[in-house]
Amino acid sequence: MKHILKATLILLISLAIVPVQTQAQRQKVINLQKYDLEPYHFGFILAVNQMHFTVKPVDNHQFKVYGADAGPDFASDSLSLYEVTSTPTPGFTIGIVGNLRLGSNADLRFIPSLSFGERFIDYNINRYRNGEAELIQIRKSVASTFVEFPLQVKYRSKRLNNFAAYVIGGAKYSIDLASNKRNAKENNNVAIKLQNSDLAMEVGTGVDFYTNYFKFGVELKMSYGLGNIIIRDGSVYSESLERLNSKIFQVSFTFE
Repeated sequence: MKHILKATLILLISLAIVPVQTQAQRQKVINLQKYDLEPYHFGFILAVNQMHFTVKPVDNHQFKVYGADAGPDFASDSLSLYEVTSTPTPGFTIGIVGNLRLGSNADLRFIPSLSFGERFIDYNINRYRNGEAELIQIRKSVASTFVEFPLQVKYRSKRLNNFAAYVIGGAKYSIDLASNKRNAKENNNVAIKLQNSDLAMEVGTGVDFYTNYFKFGVELKMSYGLGNIIIRDGSVYSESLERLNSKIFQVSFTFE
């Protein structure tokens, strides 16, 4: 009985392996064989993003004392910054893809996009009032609507059946339509004022899948703003920061 079971198991495994080997040896149908030979093509992009800030406080910020007018949206005799951090939230992006073939594995891509998102800057502030110190927390919301103009070079691996991996690198100029650069104080709540334009460097990686009718891509990308976008207005929210740079992570889905 033991030998019969062993022989039966070997037979079943053999029967399972044969179709798999046959399928592997069969040539796979290649979709869109001449797609990458076209001089140019177009498409669109849908993406989710996470907008962030890189925050650098001034040196020895914990020991720098500001007057009461530096915190106009709360009462104090004087104040100092204890800590500042940035908290990201999810957003989304839509755009149009323009692709120009540069060579067998390289493309130049222009992807004008519209991105929506929101970021928070959290301040822990030491407030001194009537001779007593108190640590208070202030959260400032920064909502952004970016019109973006990325120019990228895409380098693609050799195609494997209907799959190819790639890396991208380039630069992006963006304009923030929701910038509160000119916003005044409203309801005794001081807004964080930022420059309404920025230049960023971009790097990323992704994969392309060739279907019967279009090419579908999944891409992970990071953008890092080069400019210091904080506008100083005399408040502790801006005067305590040496630099404020924009940073965005994005997962994109392209249809070309």
